[in-house]
Amino acid sequence: MAEWFEEAEFIDPPRISSGVPGLDTILDGGLDENRLYLYEGRPGTGKTTIALQFLLEGVRQGEQVLYITLSETERELQLVASRHGWSLKGIEVFELVPPETTLDPDRELTVFHPAEMELNETTKLILDRVSELNPRRVVVDSLSELRLLAHSPLRYRRQVLALKHFFASRQCTVILLDDLSSQQNDLQLHSISHGVVLLEQLAIDFGAERRRMRVVKMRGIKFRGGYHDFTIEKGGLHIFPRLIAADHHQAFDDEFTSSGNKEIDDMLGGGLERGTNVLFLGAAGVGKSSLALTYALAAANRGEHAVIYAFDEGRGTLQARARNLGFDLQTHLDSGLIRLQQIDPAELSPGEFTANVQKSVEIDGARVVVIDSLNGYMNAMPDERFLVLQMHELLTYLGQRGVLTILVLAQHGLVGPLEAPLDLSYLSDSVVMLRYFEVQGTVRRAISVVKKRSGRHEHSVREFNLSDNGIKLGPPTLEFTGVLAGSPYFSAAPVTSSADGTNGAR
Repeated sequence: MAEWFEEAEFIDPPRISSGVPGLDTILDGGLDENRLYLYEGRPGTGKTTIALQFLLEGVRQGEQVLYITLSETERELQLVASRHGWSLKGIEVFELVPPETTLDPDRELTVFHPAEMELNETTKLILDRVSELNPRRVVVDSLSELRLLAHSPLRYRRQVLALKHFFASRQCTVILLDDLSSQQNDLQLHSISHGVVLLEQLAIDFGAERRRMRVVKMRGIKFRGGYHDFTIEKGGLHIFPRLIAADHHQAFDDEFTSSGNKEIDDMLGGGLERGTNVLFLGAAGVGKSSLALTYALAAANRGEHAVIYAFDEGRGTLQARARNLGFDLQTHLDSGLIRLQQIDPAELSPGEFTANVQKSVEIDGARVVVIDSLNGYMNAMPDERFLVLQMHELLTYLGQRGVLTILVLAQHGLVGPLEAPLDLSYLSDSVVMLRYFEVQGTVRRAISVVKKRSGRHEHSVREFNLSDNGIKLGPPTLEFTGVLAGSPYFSAAPVTSSADGTNGAR
């Protein structure tokens, strides 16, 4: 006889915060209670800081917390905390290292040097202190000293396993810190731990160091895999979870977004649709940034928020150029409808930049995002493969939020054959090309829409002029051939533009 068993409904137990909002996001809510976790990383990666954030969160929740240190003194911890603007009030610090002052042989032996103690005695001191305080959160800093005292991997594993079973019986959540001083990765420690978080610091050829973290393992918790950039600032670690565009879809109206210039809108078949992106491609100084600026100003004139990320141009230079074109940029900057952020790619990681864009869209409500330029953004990511992948995810996210994204990419050279430092045209919904060309000893500018996925567009090449009254477009350059190639020549048989936008001989 077949027996049927009714599956019990699973109730996910409540999580506790790690003390770092970005890590809670990666872990889909935080850490499981009463478990043992391992934070590992080489010196300088932020282990002590993130451990203190974990305990400070417990203090905010009114919990008893304990910091067991075998590597740093309480005075050193106080210094770290004060420079982050924290107070260690509420955190019980138990030292197993000698103070900086000379040891008094007559004082009560509550402080020991790890090298002068047996491992069993050290472990007993830890257990006694935990039994006395009965904390809900504990940090052990660090396992390197325990490893040195153990003298053998087997004894070390047994001691760590004994600690795990003891803490499990105490209803206590524990963070173990390891500075990876052993020559090989301690996979045995990984198997004992409920979860493992790896912190890394990377030195690049130029600019500030980059830090990233990865959740190596988290038993029973769905987490966001891969590497996530983070910074250490006053106030602790700021982790920027890797963007997954599919998690951010939002319904929006599929409507045209005007540039504020009817001639440009007509070239684009009425304008650019919300939720799409456009690539302005051309040589340096040809007018790409000025064209991008018109979209930000048009959004502000409609009462929408726009943000400009300037990688190459200073704030003063951009404002001066806007004045020369007759654009009232300053009024919109003062009102907050346009936010101009100057980016230093040598100091900003790609993950931090992506988090900044998300904040602009989700908190400030930006409807137009200008990235000027991709050349500067590329300098933040030396590996082009990952640049393309990250930009693809960012563009997909912005598209799903109904944001018009404007990308500016400068090509190498000024006239003649030009090359782009990377090919993003296949990621772009629309591509607008701007070129210099020479006629009778005069350098002129040309503009043409070479791609638009979402609808019709004009196929002609027009002259592009920058004046003190803004941007003006001339008629199609029917008398010339080869304008976009940068080497135009006068055609004896000019062509006309047909009604459907294609060219035909006259």
